[in-house]
Amino acid sequence: MSNTLSPIINPEELLNLKNSAEIILIDARAGINSEENYQKEHLKGARYVDLNRDLATVENPANGGRHPLPSFTKFSEVLSKIGIEPSSHIIIYDDKNGANAAARFWWMLRAIGHEKVQVLNGGLQAAIKTGFLISSETENFDTTEKYPILEWKLGLADIKEVEKARNNNENIVIDVRDKNRFDGLTEPLDLIAGHIPGAINVPFSENLNEDGFYHSQEELSAKYSGIIGDKNHENIIVHCGSGVTACHTLLAMDYAGIPIPKLYVGSWSEWSRNDLPMAVKETN
Repeated sequence: MSNTLSPIINPEELLNLKNSAEIILIDARAGINSEENYQKEHLKGARYVDLNRDLATVENPANGGRHPLPSFTKFSEVLSKIGIEPSSHIIIYDDKNGANAAARFWWMLRAIGHEKVQVLNGGLQAAIKTGFLISSETENFDTTEKYPILEWKLGLADIKEVEKARNNNENIVIDVRDKNRFDGLTEPLDLIAGHIPGAINVPFSENLNEDGFYHSQEELSAKYSGIIGDKNHENIIVHCGSGVTACHTLLAMDYAGIPIPKLYVGSWSEWSRNDLPMAVKETN
C-alpha cells in the first residue's frame, strides 16, 4: 500500500467506528434511481455523492469518455458541499463493492493527495449484514471551506499515450471490463463492441472472492505482480468503459502493495468514438 492506512476497511471495523465524529461516511451508489435509493435507505450518517453530477463532467464522450474527470474547481466545490476537508477520514461504500463509484471517488481523493480515505469491503450489503444501522432520514452536516486542489498527483494517461503504449513492449494496457465486452460479444453502454488492440483483459470481478469481498492482499499481490512483472508502474495503464470500474483494480493493486498505475479515464467509451484501431468480433 502506498500509505499507512489500508485503502479497504472491513464492515466489522466500520461498525466499531460508527460513533466516531472523525469519520465521514459517503454513499457512492450509481445507476438509475441511485439518489432515490439513497433517500429511501442508507447507512446511518452517510452523505451522498452522484457519479454523473459530482465525480464527472458529462459532455461529449468522444472527448474524454462518458465520465471525464471534473475540473478542480468543481471537485473542490463538491468536497466542500459534503463537508470534506483535508484532515477528514472518509469511508466510501456503494452496492457493487466499489465497482459503481466508491473506488472512483477513492481514486479521485487519493489523486488530489487526500490520504485518509477507505472503501468499505463488501459494500452496503455487508455493512447491513454486520449490524450497521440504516436510515431514511435526511443527514445534516456542515459545509467546509474550499478544499485546496492543485493537481492530480496519481498517474493519468490520455488517448495519445494509450495509442503509443499499446504497441510498446515496455508498456501494458489492462482492460478490466468483463470478457464478453472485451471479446466484442456484447456492449451494453458504448456504440461499438470490442477492445483496444494490444490490451490484455483482466476483469475487475477477479479482484473479489465468491462472497463478494476483496481477495487477500497476498493473493492480489501474487496476481498482479505476475501480470506486471518487472515493468515500472508508470508504464502500466488501466482502463474500462469510462474510467470508473478501472479504479476498482487500481484500488486492488494499492491494497496489494503495488504502486498505483496510470488511469486512462476516457477508456473504451472515448477510444471507440475516435476512428482508431479496434479489435472487434469478426462476422461471417
